[in-house]
Amino acid sequence: MKHYLTIPIIFLLLATLSCKDDKNEQVKQDDKIKEMNNEQFFKLSLAQWSLNENIRFQGMDPFDFARIADSLEFEGLEYVSQLYKPFYEKNGIDALVKKLAEESKKYNQNNILIMVDNEGDLADPDEAKRDEAVELHKKWVDAAAALGCHSIRVNTFGTNDPDIWHNAVVDGLKKLSTYAATKNVNVLCENHGWLSSDPDKLMKALNEVNMENCGTLPDFGNWCIKRKDGENWGECEEEYTDKYKGIELLMPKAKAVSAKSYAFDENGNETTLDYVRILQIVKDAGYRGYIGVEFEGGLPEEEGIVSTKNLLISANQKLK
Repeated sequence: MKHYLTIPIIFLLLATLSCKDDKNEQVKQDDKIKEMNNEQFFKLSLAQWSLNENIRFQGMDPFDFARIADSLEFEGLEYVSQLYKPFYEKNGIDALVKKLAEESKKYNQNNILIMVDNEGDLADPDEAKRDEAVELHKKWVDAAAALGCHSIRVNTFGTNDPDIWHNAVVDGLKKLSTYAATKNVNVLCENHGWLSSDPDKLMKALNEVNMENCGTLPDFGNWCIKRKDGENWGECEEEYTDKYKGIELLMPKAKAVSAKSYAFDENGNETTLDYVRILQIVKDAGYRGYIGVEFEGGLPEEEGIVSTKNLLISANQKLK
């Protein structure tokens, strides 16, 4: 009897082991799929505005930007034009470009974009002033091309009357984007105040511009449509209410993304923005470029930068 029972028992043991192997293999495959789904879908760049307080008020050299970004383990740089104004007014744009190129190469940083401010209003109702703003922006298109940046970010101030703004901004953006296309540079509109922070109106304007190199730079924050006394900056009187819907609306034309942050709780989460929800929107839109860290809170700037970077990395692990 022993002899005849041995064979079925062996088959049973083999079958059991086979089932365990199959289950282990399935667990490995499931873990691998989960790991693939949670691979970081973006690279990290540093927005120079995160250091603006130190640069403007504490004497930090703006040319230390590449060194600091490298020390904080970023891969790319997002410059802010106004932070170099004393240098380029004295030495010229070409000298600025040369020095920035040297610093970015020294610290193995990729030049991503230039955020351009204070060069006139691209949505000014007066066509002559609008055209002047286009001309003033062209030097930054040239600088971006020379540095290897893919884009400049522009503002669309000029009027907060929706009907007047639409026609003016379409004209200004189309003229600037036509020039930028000859340099292989994108012109990006951020939700950066006034009607640019109303994504329905901004996307309507960009769809009418209808140029491949004219797109968006969705910012997680910056949803103020109207400020007190009609100022560009300051106390906000009216906000676009659904920031998550706003980001979703802006993503189809996104060529860069800005991770704004202000404050963090004890778990490292941003207190006003659901980073997991936002990153899921960004990922689902098919975006696979750089996300720029732009801290604007009350912490020491480098601490806020690192907290934002860490939050992006941890939030990515929770995505579907």
